[in-house]
Amino acid sequence: MAEISSQERDYLPGMGKHYLLPFYDVLHRVSGLGRVHQEMIALAGLRDGQRVLDVGCGTGNLLRATGKRHRNVELVGVDPDLKMLARAERKIRRAGLTAQLDRGFAQELAFPDASFDVVFSSLMLHHLETSAKDEMLAEVRRVLRPDGVLVLADAVLHDHDHDHGHGHGARKRGASGELRVQLKDNVGDAVAKRIAAAGFTVEPTRTLKLRMFGEVGIEVAKVH
Repeated sequence: MAEISSQERDYLPGMGKHYLLPFYDVLHRVSGLGRVHQEMIALAGLRDGQRVLDVGCGTGNLLRATGKRHRNVELVGVDPDLKMLARAERKIRRAGLTAQLDRGFAQELAFPDASFDVVFSSLMLHHLETSAKDEMLAEVRRVLRPDGVLVLADAVLHDHDHDHGHGHGARKRGASGELRVQLKDNVGDAVAKRIAAAGFTVEPTRTLKLRMFGEVGIEVAKVH
């Protein structure tokens, strides 16, 4: 696991608090997020020899699932949380897979231009402040090859969810704090519009309902 040099940034951990990390994979299982990951992998249209980056890879669930379905792709994951990456490394190794796991930030990916065929992002975008979301998408577009694909999943809120505090953020965090503020960017089709504004052609959103925490929208976008 490589630790890359980077300007230190504040970040919101996967469960909101570092001490909740042991429950991260439990939540993954009970929420049904694995089904979202399988759909993301199918939509990516991966082929042997392609290079895949998971931005905000957490404990490696999406990378592991990708490697199990596509043994001949190159797996790379980036996350700011070293404890998450340590768990990811163990899980990927136990699955008989290999992956490059780097500590880094979505807003400043330490990879050359046009170096990936597919970029994944699963329930991570809403952890970023508004300006950082645009920075991340610009970086993703930069590291994707001209025919590259972004497959991004994130929470979907409806206007009444956001206004009355009954949406994803409310159930997850008591309708308060940093996450709720950042989820305001996920109302309606805002995520798809943000991706399009970053220079992608975006397919119609696929929506899946989790057993917990409401709806997840899956965006498939190609560089144009």
